[in-house]
Amino acid sequence: MGAIGAGLAVIGAGIGIGQIGAKAMEGIARQPNAAGDIRANMIVAAALVEGAALFAIVVALLQGN
Repeated sequence: MGAIGAGLAVIGAGIGIGQIGAKAMEGIARQPNAAGDIRANMIVAAALVEGAALFAIVVALLQGN
């Protein structure tokens, strides 16, 4: 069961980071002058999603027997 939870966490993180990247590219296309700020915020948001996913994977693997 732990592998299923870990897999779901990775899938969720992949979808979330994909959405972050897509919206950041849209924002940069609309406001090229703000590209640096948008990119920095995108990296921070992606890191938070990855941290949550890593935590979820650890919890899933610890719960599974």
